[in-house]
Amino acid sequence: MSFVDHLEALRWHIVRSLLVVVILAILVFCYHGWVFANIIEGPVNSGFISYRLFCKLGQFIHVPSLCMQPVRVAMQTTTYTGQFLGAFTMAFLGGFIVASPYVFWEFWLFIKPALKNNELKNSRFAIFWVSFFFLLGAAFGYFVLGPFTFSFLANFQISDLPGTIETRPTLNDYLKNLTNIILYCGIAFELPVASYLLTKIGIITPKFLASKRKYAIVILLIVAAFITPSPDWISQLIVFAPLMILYEVGVAVSKKAAREKAEKEMALQE
Repeated sequence: MSFVDHLEALRWHIVRSLLVVVILAILVFCYHGWVFANIIEGPVNSGFISYRLFCKLGQFIHVPSLCMQPVRVAMQTTTYTGQFLGAFTMAFLGGFIVASPYVFWEFWLFIKPALKNNELKNSRFAIFWVSFFFLLGAAFGYFVLGPFTFSFLANFQISDLPGTIETRPTLNDYLKNLTNIILYCGIAFELPVASYLLTKIGIITPKFLASKRKYAIVILLIVAAFITPSPDWISQLIVFAPLMILYEVGVAVSKKAAREKAEKEMALQE
């Protein structure tokens, strides 16, 4: 295929992906009131399931700081179209997350013809794992990182005089922060998939990842401490542990990819 033909094929994959996202976004928009009240507002709702579970865990292990302070904020819009446009943002975010496995599938269909038979064999279940880690990361951001982040930011006071400054975010600011948390966590959880691919093409090695483990631990501890500013180590461990496990999974996957690459090179030499 020529370059123009490749662009034409890519265009139709993008069109089909966008069509599915739009259809799901319309569905979300039709029920925007329920979706916003029960899903979008979850991380800033004192009755959110994550707040209850963390509080029960804190009581069980005698770490009261896990009972995070309720988020008491009254969001506002500064334009007449604020809530209407916010509903669109919410709808497309929900539509993309639900449609993400199909979007990944369309991307896979675009690159699949360029792969050789052995590459196709090694990439079985690729879409499953890409979708799994993305949705797992999105769930981690929504249920864990979101409540910790919003609870800390909403209750943080810059002044020693209480009541002098009131946190009253705009709807757009909240949606932007929630979207960033969910999407960035979804992308960050693709680390095992990225480790596999980068090892396959020779950019990184398992030895490199293992040698950087101590730096990764320090960076992840700093991230966990920033996200959970409570001084106890239990709450920091709740955030640090999944991130560290993810890194170790990336190392293990990289070893598997390196082993497959070495076996392939040996077979070619024979």
